[in-house]
Amino acid sequence: LISYHKFKERASLEKILEELLLGKQLGLISDAGTPCINDPGQILIAACQERGIAVSAIPGPCSLIQALVLSGFDTSRFQFIGFLPKKPAAVLRQAMAYPGITVAFESPERLLATLSLIDPEREVAVAREMTKTFEECRKAKAKELLAHFKAHSPRGEIVLMISEGAPPDDLSLEELVAMLQELHGLSLKEAIKQAARFKDVPKRDVYKKFHS
Repeated sequence: LISYHKFKERASLEKILEELLLGKQLGLISDAGTPCINDPGQILIAACQERGIAVSAIPGPCSLIQALVLSGFDTSRFQFIGFLPKKPAAVLRQAMAYPGITVAFESPERLLATLSLIDPEREVAVAREMTKTFEECRKAKAKELLAHFKAHSPRGEIVLMISEGAPPDDLSLEELVAMLQELHGLSLKEAIKQAARFKDVPKRDVYKKFHS
């Protein structure tokens, strides 16, 4: 076994690559979660690709996907933003405008403070202790979840899911399309489609503004 945690990810890289180039088969395993999903692995995979070393992925436990399945939300579009920062207000404001589910990791100690920053009427799901004895996925309005977890102190690792949002009404079509591209990485075509939906106008009218 070779330890490969985040504090020695680069230090272990060359030794691992040497073993692989000698023809050995190695497996990268997380003791909890999935490699590369807020766990080490991306640097190693990229290095293998650069050197022509074949990489294969075997499906396994992933709290991101597990939580989405348990939530009951429409999962046709979602974004994963990893662990929320200690001051998440700005990140959450952006998430409020995302046209799909926003998924984030949060600690039980900070869950109440985070829920208090979300629109009280927004539907949110909190999944915790997944695959364990006290597994729970609770979905309700943010204000209802805040009241619940004030009365029942949350424990375990938290996956927070925020329902589909909409951008502010006072944005122009041009500003809205730009925001969808910059904040959420949508292509121009997809941003135009979503902007038309938010503004409730025909897509062709929005296309004309950008392709005239």
